[in-house]
Amino acid sequence: MQKTFRIGQIVPSSNTTMETEIPAMLTLRQQVRPERFTFHSSRMRMKKVVKEELAAMDAESDRCALELSDARVDVLGYACLVAIMAMGHGYHRVSEKRLQAHTAANGADAPVITSAGALIDALKVIGAKRIAVVAPYMKPLTELVVDYIRNEGYEVVDWRALEIPDNLEVGRHDPAKLPGIVAQMNTKDVDAIVLSACVQMPSLPAVAKVEAMTGKPVITAAIATTYALLKQLDLEPIVPGAGALLSGAY
Repeated sequence: MQKTFRIGQIVPSSNTTMETEIPAMLTLRQQVRPERFTFHSSRMRMKKVVKEELAAMDAESDRCALELSDARVDVLGYACLVAIMAMGHGYHRVSEKRLQAHTAANGADAPVITSAGALIDALKVIGAKRIAVVAPYMKPLTELVVDYIRNEGYEVVDWRALEIPDNLEVGRHDPAKLPGIVAQMNTKDVDAIVLSACVQMPSLPAVAKVEAMTGKPVITAAIATTYALLKQLDLEPIVPGAGALLSGAY
């Protein structure tokens, strides 16, 4: 019998990408594996990607975890990387523990992953030590993200901040521009490229091209989140056409 899993996502109110890229990847997986998925979201208010709005938004994640646990989802993904990283070093562990406690208290003990934690873990999975990072945020927030990743033990050799303050505009950024951005970066000295350190900046259509162009594994926040969701569900982390991490090699 085909098993169907319910995927819960806690998303910023202005996010338009995670509810397209994660279902897109898990739908692709359905071509090669029997499991099926349904998708359920709860939203936290956020329009401008600035530290104050991110902190206020993060406070709403508790409510979202409760709402999604009412739907008895099998796993929850907190789909905003910068909100977690802007709260201080290692905060993804604090957030995951707290939100899981809410689901458990509601009688629906579902594992909780964050896109921030998923990205950090994905770098370990592929054995990357030195990386290049592309992010859509303003420079100060991008520096926070880079610092957070460095604190987890990775060397960020090169990074680019695209400086798009409006979260809706981040969602409209053309992924076809990403290979050109990466071409101007130092990628020869890195083990992997983080093509989108943001779950709102679309990147899935550019992943294969950047991997072919650079010869390096490419991960994104959305790809790392998909990998983490599948691992939590004890399913094979394989998605055709979604880069090295989901190739079946890991």
